[in-house]
Amino acid sequence: MIKRLALILLVVPLFTYGQKGKKVLKQQNNNLENYRPAYHFSPKSGWMNDPNGLVYLDGEYHLFFQHNPDQPVWGPMHWGHAISTDLIHWKELPIALFPDSLGTIFSGSAVVDKGNTAGFGKDALVAIYTNHSHEIEKKKTGLHQTQSIAYSLDKGKTWIKYKGNPVIANPGVWDFRDPKVSWHKETGQWIMALATKQSITFYGSKDLKAWGKLSEFGKGIGAHGGVWECPDLIRFNTKEGEKWVLLVSINPGGPNTGSATQYFVGSFDGHTFTTDQKDIRWMDYGPDNYAGVTFSNTGERNLLIGWMSNWEYANQVPSETWRSGNTIVRELGLVKNETGWMLTSTPVAELDKTSKSVLKSKNIPVNKTTDLSKAFAQLGNTVDASFTLDNLVDFKVELSNEDGDRLIFGFDKKKNEYFIDRSKAGETNFSDKFITNPVAPRTVKAVGSDLRFLLDRNSIELFADNGMTVMSALFFIKKAFTQLVIRTNEHVVLKDFSVKKVN
Repeated sequence: MIKRLALILLVVPLFTYGQKGKKVLKQQNNNLENYRPAYHFSPKSGWMNDPNGLVYLDGEYHLFFQHNPDQPVWGPMHWGHAISTDLIHWKELPIALFPDSLGTIFSGSAVVDKGNTAGFGKDALVAIYTNHSHEIEKKKTGLHQTQSIAYSLDKGKTWIKYKGNPVIANPGVWDFRDPKVSWHKETGQWIMALATKQSITFYGSKDLKAWGKLSEFGKGIGAHGGVWECPDLIRFNTKEGEKWVLLVSINPGGPNTGSATQYFVGSFDGHTFTTDQKDIRWMDYGPDNYAGVTFSNTGERNLLIGWMSNWEYANQVPSETWRSGNTIVRELGLVKNETGWMLTSTPVAELDKTSKSVLKSKNIPVNKTTDLSKAFAQLGNTVDASFTLDNLVDFKVELSNEDGDRLIFGFDKKKNEYFIDRSKAGETNFSDKFITNPVAPRTVKAVGSDLRFLLDRNSIELFADNGMTVMSALFFIKKAFTQLVIRTNEHVVLKDFSVKKVN
């Protein structure tokens, strides 16, 4: 998480909790409320950025998040809190962690301490986070970020900060933040991946209190166009044995400029992460997915949620009393193809349980222009749609409304790229850095392709080739799309076409 300003989405009429827990009334604006997502989490009011402390416990998924409750811009960071039982519908709870004498509460993670290693109590929830002292920052010493912990014995309702904080002092590194902690059973210790300027430093601990440095990763590998942030070290069990993936968010320096998340596939022995990977790989090529991390305590399911924004223009998006939404929760996979081991992302299966089928059809011929608007007329931009092409050719999917707004996505065969064109999808002139035409390379060689896209009022998430290529993008329209047209210069068949309304 980085000190910058603002993101997407808008306004709400509700009460929110200020820095001292005092209720503050926020003014309603029904017109701007159109920008609020329907089935992606957004805060009732104020500002939100990085997801934090993602953890599952006793039937509830906990989402903590970077939060300024008093203003819709980046400011004094708290940990906001929301819970869900199905990963789709979220209930916002009172703020979990407030700033203290050590500083504001920056990004981090949470674990279930099943073995009571910290001595706080069996199955205690333990949050590990960065304290950021703006007073120390002013002195330019590079000592302003430290790592602290807090614990909860009532499933996250209330939190007690450890009296021995900070548990890791700053060694003089200016960017020293975003601890992601997990249990490494083979070595019987907690492992922390920590963002340290343009590298990831690994620490180990037996009790979550006393930490020792293990190793560093990042020199001479990966993208280095900006600061490294929000790491996540993830274990995968494959047919060829255990593999590890290291996620690293970077700002700026993404594939379409601005912020994005790269990943590395390799091995981890409880001390050092190593990889043979030479190329740069991106988890999501769209401009609006950043700081994504996975939930802990979910077994072999690797479930990730990201912040749907880009720091390049976050402060300029058309919004007022609240800003931000998250991506849909995604299940990560690891598959091997001609390029090597590749990370995949697909919407969680739980989304199917809350969606109502509107249309299912097979073998639809597409000749130049095929109008499929009938399926979209009454959906209100809460859509989960998918189709399979028997032959991947140049094509465009064009979504439009009566205001003349158009959102276009598709595939350019000559460039071997998927693309999203949001240049005519509502407001775009709020920032000259608003990325209107992001692209993403195709990474498989199959003749056909499958695509799935989620619309949620003012966002699209595109999943191609079983999640091998993913793009997330915001747009700002005031009326829902009612028309869907597919255009191509070659004959192609939609083997399967499905449209669902997400409730």
